[in-house]
Amino acid sequence: MSTEKINLMNLSPKELGEFFVSIGEKSFRSQQILRWVYQFGETDFDKMTNLRKDLRAKLKETCVITAPEIVSEQKASDGTTKWALDLGDGQLVETVLIPEEDRNTLCISTQVGCPVKCSFCRTGAQGFNRNLTVNEIIGQVFRASTRVGFSNNQEQKPISNVVMMGMGEPLLNLANVTKVCEILLSDYAFALSKRRVTVSTSGVAPVINKIAGKLDVALALSLHAPNDELRNVLVPLNEKYPIAEVLDSVRNYLDKSNANCGRVTIEYVLLDHINDSIEQAEELVRLLRTIPCKVNLIPFNEHENSEYKKPSNSRIDRFYKVLFDAGFTVIKRTTRGDEISAACGQLAGQVKDKLAKQKIEAKTC
Repeated sequence: MSTEKINLMNLSPKELGEFFVSIGEKSFRSQQILRWVYQFGETDFDKMTNLRKDLRAKLKETCVITAPEIVSEQKASDGTTKWALDLGDGQLVETVLIPEEDRNTLCISTQVGCPVKCSFCRTGAQGFNRNLTVNEIIGQVFRASTRVGFSNNQEQKPISNVVMMGMGEPLLNLANVTKVCEILLSDYAFALSKRRVTVSTSGVAPVINKIAGKLDVALALSLHAPNDELRNVLVPLNEKYPIAEVLDSVRNYLDKSNANCGRVTIEYVLLDHINDSIEQAEELVRLLRTIPCKVNLIPFNEHENSEYKKPSNSRIDRFYKVLFDAGFTVIKRTTRGDEISAACGQLAGQVKDKLAKQKIEAKTC
C-alpha cells in the first residue's frame, strides 16, 4: 500500500475541490488552500488558521505542498533575473523574470529540454528528457513570487504576466499546461487576466485545433520563416505540420478566443543572412496578410551551440520597415538578459537527453 503523500500543488482548482469532497469536506476548502498558497505564499498547514485543527492534522498526514527549489540566481544589469530550479532528479530548469516599469513578466519552462529542436535554439541543442509536472511548472511562478511578492503584498509588485516561452514546447505537455493555466487564471490563486497568460508554440497544429474554444489564453506562434523550405531547416516540426496547416489552426483558435483580442502574436527570430532579407520580409507580408496578428521581431541571441549570428541593426531596421509599411503592428524586441544567457532561445538548464540515449540503445540492439 502506497504511503506517498499527495502534492496539492499538482492539482487544478477543480481537482482540488474534488479532493476535499473525497475526504468528506466541503469543496470551498480548495479556495482557502489556493489563497494561502498562491496569494500568501504559505505552504505550512499549521499556519492556515481558517482551517479546523483536525483538518490541518489530516492534511499534514496525507498531503504536502511543495515546489522545486531555486538553486541559483543570476541578475543582469537591466534587472532581468534568471533562476535555476532543482527538480530533484538531477534535472534543472530555468525561468526568467523580466521587470518593466508597469509589469513583471515571468517566462516559464514546461519541459526538461525540448524535443522540437529548432536549429537556432540553445534549449533544443540540450536535448529532451521529460515533461514537467504541474507543480514543477506552477512552482516556478510560486518561487519567483517568493522573491518579487505575492498579490497580497502591497509593498512589492507581483508577477503580472506569465509567458510559456521558456524551455520546451507547451502544447506537447498539454494536460499539465492546461491545469497550470487554470491556476494562473483562478480568482483564488494568481488571478491573472487571460490576456496576461501566453502560451507560445512552434506550431503543433492538431493541438492548436484541439484547444480552440477550450483553453482561452493569449497565443504566440514561433514562425521564424516565410516559407516551408526555410522553416523545415529552422523548425523541423514544420515537416510534420507545414505553415499553411499551422496558420489554418491559428485562424480556428482566434475565431474561438476572447483572450487574443482577435489576433495572434507572431514570433520571428532574425538570423543574419538567413531569414532577414527584404525579399523575405515581403514574402512574410504576403503570408500573413490574412492573419490578424502583431509581429515580434527578435534579433538572434548568440550562444555557444549555434553558428547563427545576430543581424546588423540596418538589416533589422529594413526588415521592420517592410512590415510596418505594409500596415502590420511590429515590435522590435529589446534583448533582455543576454549577459546571463537569459534571453530568448538561450535557456538551457541541465538536461539528461533521454531521446539521444534511446537512439543509442536502438542502434546497439
